[in-house]
Amino acid sequence: MSADKQKRKLAAVLSADAVGYSRLMEQDEEESLATLKAHLQLIGSLAGKHRGSVVAIHGDNLLAEFGSVVDAVRCAIEIQDDLKTRNGKLPEASRMPFRIGINLGDVIEEDGNIYGDGVNVASRLESLADPGGICISRSVHDHVKNKLNVGYQSLGAHSVKNIAEPVQVYRILPEPDAFGKTVGKIWYRLKQWQKVALAVAIALLQVVGGVAVKRYMDRPASSPGIFAFLGEEVLPLPDKPSIAVLPFENMTGDPKQEYFTDGFTEQIITSLSKISSLFVISRNSSFTYKGKPVKLKKVSKELGVRYVLEGSIQKSGDRVRINAQLIDAISDQHLWAEHYDRDMKDIFSLQDEVILKIASAMSVNLTSGEQARAWGKGTKSLEAYLKLLQGHEYFRKGNRESNAMTRRMAEEAIALDPKYADAYALLGATHYADVFLGTGRPKDSIEKAIELTQKALAMNGSLPEARSRLGVLYSWSGRYDEGIAEAERGVELDPNSGHANFNLSVVLRYAGRPKEAIPAIQKALRLEPIPPDNYVQNLAMVYWQSGDCKEALATCDKGLKRDPDSLNSHAIMATVYSSCGREREARREAAEVLRINPKFTVESYTRILPYKNPSDRERTAQGLRKAGL
Repeated sequence: MSADKQKRKLAAVLSADAVGYSRLMEQDEEESLATLKAHLQLIGSLAGKHRGSVVAIHGDNLLAEFGSVVDAVRCAIEIQDDLKTRNGKLPEASRMPFRIGINLGDVIEEDGNIYGDGVNVASRLESLADPGGICISRSVHDHVKNKLNVGYQSLGAHSVKNIAEPVQVYRILPEPDAFGKTVGKIWYRLKQWQKVALAVAIALLQVVGGVAVKRYMDRPASSPGIFAFLGEEVLPLPDKPSIAVLPFENMTGDPKQEYFTDGFTEQIITSLSKISSLFVISRNSSFTYKGKPVKLKKVSKELGVRYVLEGSIQKSGDRVRINAQLIDAISDQHLWAEHYDRDMKDIFSLQDEVILKIASAMSVNLTSGEQARAWGKGTKSLEAYLKLLQGHEYFRKGNRESNAMTRRMAEEAIALDPKYADAYALLGATHYADVFLGTGRPKDSIEKAIELTQKALAMNGSLPEARSRLGVLYSWSGRYDEGIAEAERGVELDPNSGHANFNLSVVLRYAGRPKEAIPAIQKALRLEPIPPDNYVQNLAMVYWQSGDCKEALATCDKGLKRDPDSLNSHAIMATVYSSCGREREARREAAEVLRINPKFTVESYTRILPYKNPSDRERTAQGLRKAGL
């Protein structure tokens, strides 16, 4: 823009956008276009009535400006009232509601159009509004809060792209009993017991009034064997409130702080996961969306959940700023949103507060035992906690160097807090990883891993990941019954852990009980709709050991489509083909194994498999040899 054509001014900007326009156009283009034009004409007419003007129409979006904030809000209220009446006369499938956002800010005017932050914020506010609803910024709220016969609900602060500071958002409440009120902030003045009582009351009201809707929206899954990686069907919703926690965005600008952002997200996932009345997608699947632009409805379909939590974190010195919002991805409704600006030493209580808010918004009541498990952080040392988060970040990289750094972080956390059970559990995990990384003697590594894991559980017996890992370690040591008991306890402590259910399926397979392992690995795959390769490989193995060649081969084939160069998948497929009498296909898979690793030997591949029954190991070896390996 040239400076001489530009004019800066303060304006109340109204952004209105049609809901479901693309869907309606697919159904009936002519009728939907006629409805849209009529609605836009109404909005333009009402803008003029309230001394405003339409400055742009782009498709199903309209932008208007007003010299008065009060005029803009009055106009928006009348627009929604009139559209509600108009849509009420249309068939339900043809109705076209609008969302409206209003912001007061500085804009640049040129050639009759307006640009700038004031417009961008209004557009973002519109996207946060419910269908038929209105969202306003704090600047608008402060001007109109005592001048109109409506109420307001605080939705907390929301980050806006290319805007430095989060925007405080309010929803307009047109109900008569809300007149003159701003609700939302009162929550922070309640004592803990009052918060719990309020959550219970809300839950009871929702049970009475919303049971019919809930039965429809949260339809139970028809089969636990339908997984997202099959790419065939939309996952049905579970029969309980279901949620995915997306990776919080690191707003610090320092990549070195990713460990803290990811660690906070994982703590939220872990805490929610321990609540038996929830269905929570496990970390691996949630984190596949890290750093990617996502549409929440798409996330909901891919992961098979109703609710999605997203947010951002900015850590600076001893302060931390966190934005979080819980969204019903099916109805596109914001259930809860808040902005926190706290001292880092308050991070544990902040995590507890977020969990309570999420549970309350989803109408979930926690038992006292679940509260203890969900909120137990294990240390009062912030430094030890941060060391542990860094350790977990290194551990996920899965190589020798990162495993050594993980061990160092765990040891430093223990030095800061010698009674930190989680740190001992992580230290034990590094010794277990040595077995697969080829660092140290496997027998010694397993013994050390067991010792440290037992020490962690002696300090805190409610660590599900440690229980689950101990189950596998016991199986590797020939203690199969103890291994199954520990793995089952891990699932009991964290029913939503994909990893705990995966480990249970592994120990059952090693113990010669593959049919019992099938539902466990199927549950793991439902909790991890975008699963690690070893989940898929384990499902193939339990099918094969159960005598189901068809399902074993189908699963292997899907695994190879995800990773055509997976040596383990080709080896399993070679074993299954040869054992099921398909020698030509088995030899083809064996050739792929040798292509990937020319030094592959049957002995090295099978000798570490800790099967209780030697016949299971020998059957695997025979299948590989028969395939030509």
